Amino acid sequence: MTAGKDCYEKPIQRVLIITDAWEPQVNGVVRTLQNTIRELSLMDVEVGMITPKDFRTLPCPTYPEIRLSLASRAAVEKKIVAFNPDALHIATEGPLGWAARSVGLKYGWGFTTAYHTRFPEYVHSRIRMPLSLSYSVFRRFHQPSSAVLVPTNAMITSLKKWRFKNLQHWSRGVDHDIFNFTDSKKSKVSKTPIFLYTGRLAIEKNVEEFLKLDLPGEKWAAGDGPMSESLKKKYPSVKFVGVLSQKDLAKLYNQADVFVFPSITDTFGLVMVEAMACGLPVAAYPVEGPIDVVGKSGAGVLNTNLRDACLAALEIKTECVLKRASMFTWAGATKQFYSYLKHVNVKASSP
Repeated sequence: MTAGKDCYEKPIQRVLIITDAWEPQVNGVVRTLQNTIRELSLMDVEVGMITPKDFRTLPCPTYPEIRLSLASRAAVEKKIVAFNPDALHIATEGPLGWAARSVGLKYGWGFTTAYHTRFPEYVHSRIRMPLSLSYSVFRRFHQPSSAVLVPTNAMITSLKKWRFKNLQHWSRGVDHDIFNFTDSKKSKVSKTPIFLYTGRLAIEKNVEEFLKLDLPGEKWAAGDGPMSESLKKKYPSVKFVGVLSQKDLAKLYNQADVFVFPSITDTFGLVMVEAMACGLPVAAYPVEGPIDVVGKSGAGVLNTNLRDACLAALEIKTECVLKRASMFTWAGATKQFYSYLKHVNVKASSP
């Protein structure tokens, strides 16, 4: 065995993650990275981060919670070299992601990327930009990646139609220490069914398709977003509870009867797994995300008629839901992530 190959096969012990999505944002991308970093540390892997906290930022147009970094390629390169990673992972397609991609290509460093968010659909829903144009930009971003990590097989199939290459499945998990079934339904706050939505109150989440449904019992919504105030005025009968901590969210899941996931643009939907871990069946559309998370497991109902899905989900047994949720762990998901990482030798190739 040659010395070069021997070096190449050494375990990856230092991983640098570059992401435009990070704390204090509360979303699936941030939660995924937080849990992945925790699990990597348990594997004795040191993780470095390049995030918007390292630079001056501006609010993203139409999505001010996301901060866009004013970072030059040289500044990002300096941070990469300073950390001297064994592997690079570019988590997002924002300014930091593009800068890191450029540095990687400059020195021939291999890197992995992730497709967390269906931004072409998000952009289309807001400013009607043609999907073909947006997807061409995102395809170009991911093209040099040694592995584009995608959360579901259904999403891989969808991206292949847009001519993406090097697609690999990277699933998601749930923190079962926080999200678990407490049988609190024995002391429910309502004698009628409670249908619950949690997530961003924004157009891309399709939340109004849930709020406008004629359902027996109560409709609850947890979260915040640009449509928050208008939705509260439009749907006064809905109980809006705002943004909650994960522990309070778990309590809310345990009080509800059905978790409603109206989105048709999410790549996965972490909230579905968290709800299921609390014994809450899912009602959703048969689209990417729910198809893989729920599928034919019996832990939820997928139907093009969301109201029918909600009513049918009331009949699902808790045991079936918990069994499905147990299949999702962050330990397993992180082992997947680690297996796709590509060795780089930053010190040997940088100035």
